[in-house]
Amino acid sequence: MIKKPHLFKLFSYIVLQQNVKIFSHTIYNMGSYFGKSVEENFKRNQEFMMQLQRLQLERQIHMRNQIRERKLALKIAKYREFFYWIGTFYVLAAGSTIFAFQRTKKPAVLSALLPLTFVFLYQGDLAYGNKLQRINSEAENILQFEEHLLHLPLGLPNFDSIEEGRQEQQDEESLTKAHDIFL
Repeated sequence: MIKKPHLFKLFSYIVLQQNVKIFSHTIYNMGSYFGKSVEENFKRNQEFMMQLQRLQLERQIHMRNQIRERKLALKIAKYREFFYWIGTFYVLAAGSTIFAFQRTKKPAVLSALLPLTFVFLYQGDLAYGNKLQRINSEAENILQFEEHLLHLPLGLPNFDSIEEGRQEQQDEESLTKAHDIFL
């Protein structure tokens, strides 16, 4: 009969040999079975990441569109509120101008209503008319046919130009700090 310590050594030796065989088999076959599995997982992960990026981009587009719509609604509300104020002013100015015309009988007094009428009608068209639709259609025409008007003066900013500007600002700040130390 084998004593227990020897049995344990024998068992650990057998397990170690089996692990070495499995490990050497894995290394030997890395290019075939396990390599393909890793490549397939990598491709699946790439596809999954692309789907996540697409979903994130779609969400950002929807979010930005909702923000744009809310800003536009806020602008329209602002135009309407201004229209109420200018309408009140127009009614008061027109009443006082007509009253002044009745007292003086001079038609020159009524000339003050002409520019005020244009401002009032423009603001009314902007607040309640189809002025915003006409502005949007003109913007679409500019985007389609006059794209050259939209170019930035030095082109689109890129990483290098942004980094250069950041470095210049950082250098300027360090020079200012150094200058302040010596003063």
